[in-house]
Amino acid sequence: MRIGTPLSPSATKVMMLGSGELGKEVVIELQRLGVEVIAVDRYANAPGQQVAHRAHVIDMTDAKAVRDLVLKERPHLVVPEIEAIATDELVRIEADGLARVIPTANAAHVTMNRERIRRLAAEECGLPTSRYAFCSSLEELQTAIDGGVGYPCFVKPVMSSSGKGQSKIKDRDQVAKAWDYAMAAGRVRQARVIVESEIKFDFEITLLTVRHAGGTAFCDPIGHVQVDGDYVESWQPQPMSKAALERSRHIAKAITDKLGGAGIFGVELFIKGDDVWFSEVSPRPHDTGLVTLVTQYQSEFALHARAILGLPVDTRLAVPGASAVIYGGMDATGIAFDGVVHALAVPGAEIRLFGKPESFKKRRMGVALARAETIELARTRAKQAAGFVQPVVG
Repeated sequence: MRIGTPLSPSATKVMMLGSGELGKEVVIELQRLGVEVIAVDRYANAPGQQVAHRAHVIDMTDAKAVRDLVLKERPHLVVPEIEAIATDELVRIEADGLARVIPTANAAHVTMNRERIRRLAAEECGLPTSRYAFCSSLEELQTAIDGGVGYPCFVKPVMSSSGKGQSKIKDRDQVAKAWDYAMAAGRVRQARVIVESEIKFDFEITLLTVRHAGGTAFCDPIGHVQVDGDYVESWQPQPMSKAALERSRHIAKAITDKLGGAGIFGVELFIKGDDVWFSEVSPRPHDTGLVTLVTQYQSEFALHARAILGLPVDTRLAVPGASAVIYGGMDATGIAFDGVVHALAVPGAEIRLFGKPESFKKRRMGVALARAETIELARTRAKQAAGFVQPVVG
């Protein structure tokens, strides 16, 4: 792979579609490799835009806006960081030879919709999943639950992210409320949900899977805690049986081989003893993988940058570690943070403040990270460091 000089005719150009905290770290890794980066988001001064060569603000669900920007910038690679993108247009852009989409345009198109990816995993790849059904009305939802999905179950929009629109329902009285919540929070105005039976798992993991020039590689499994579908804490490595780890890797390779392309995939799995079920897959760095900033020789962001450029990767774990989310705590713009000095005084701790221009009470504004000799100690340190960081009115 030949890499040129940024801001020159020889430049290797990458366009990030979505420039949040995960995209920011990818931009930094690409910058280190001498890549010219164009950061795109729906709002100005997004985290990744603050460290890129150029920034643009567009509605990424607008197909014409996406194509016009690709034609203007002429990137070699287009790297989606979020689901809310006109993926139909990405398929056309790739087919027209305007740019290579990471991992592929079809993979971005399939994975942004829970119905497409679940059918691919369960019906084409034959992977174990929860019982599920897709519904386009409240009546269909109730029929699906009564007809085999059962209670308790989970209702999610087919197109959403970060837990938005997800509900756990335990009885018939909660079905209508779950439907309304899913309709209000979906990424697009589409009356379509997935309803899934509950799996009584011991824990869930993210298995970061890297498709690169040399084949497929796996990071050590990441354990995590979610609240209402949002990650709040993660750690690496997650202890599990050898059989469960082998099955997890088999499932992850099967689904990522089917999607194809190059880059990192966050494969979410449920584990109970030696049994493993597929949950979801994201064809990009995963939020729970922020922990790799302190645990691995190459973080998930470095791995993604290297893999998409065709460079060698190293997925080895360096030390156990953990992460804990820092929330905004208020609805305000330009907030500030107190307690950083105390957070960084915690042994083995680091923090990342993302620089988002607007805060919400439950918006992820930063993350505390910690290394330690054991997972338990790392988790304690990360939560302690996160607790010291206090958002205040700017």
